[in-house]
Amino acid sequence: MADDERRHGGGDYEPGTTDERVGMQALEERGLDPVELRERLIDAIGAEFSTYYYYTNLRMHLAGHEDYKEITEDARLEDRAHFELVAPRVYELGGHLPVDIGDFMGRASCPHAELPTPMEGEGVDPSELDAEGILEVLLEAERCAIRTWSEVCDMTHGKDPRTYDMASRILQEEIEHEAWFVELLSMERDGEINPAGHFVRGEPGDAPYSTNRRINDSA
Repeated sequence: MADDERRHGGGDYEPGTTDERVGMQALEERGLDPVELRERLIDAIGAEFSTYYYYTNLRMHLAGHEDYKEITEDARLEDRAHFELVAPRVYELGGHLPVDIGDFMGRASCPHAELPTPMEGEGVDPSELDAEGILEVLLEAERCAIRTWSEVCDMTHGKDPRTYDMASRILQEEIEHEAWFVELLSMERDGEINPAGHFVRGEPGDAPYSTNRRINDSA
């Protein structure tokens, strides 16, 4: 069989061109706008990057609640893993991350998970800050993430297996995170047992679904 007769041996582009991407053309042929998807992904990982930063601050103010701090740390590092998992996909779709971090954070698909208290000078008024308020912020941040990645899954299901795989893996962890903070807030605020089945990850931020393992990783 001649090379030019092979089913997928050629396409609409000149051989060797770098101006076009067959990976994007394949999405268009399946009815998905790759540019729209790319922009949604930038917004989504902007929220993950924002959450990673703000969870750092929230965790610091959970002093005296070491169990809460540990679980928040798992969620914090896993949100960083989500950003790192999807960022390369933006470039595969012909895009790039915003050059200015302010622009990036301005595009985030979720509100910033800020401390639930007014700042006073260089510090925080401890009378305005408690574990309940912080857990509420953490919980709502996870719920926004679930909505975000559910939308990406809906966009890509049956059309873009690569992005769908990433989004569905992230979504599984975000659903776990929501359950963790429901459990903690239920007990902290209401004195109710509302189990999530949380257990310590193998390592902090292990991200069992979203971390890409090396091929030779024996773990």
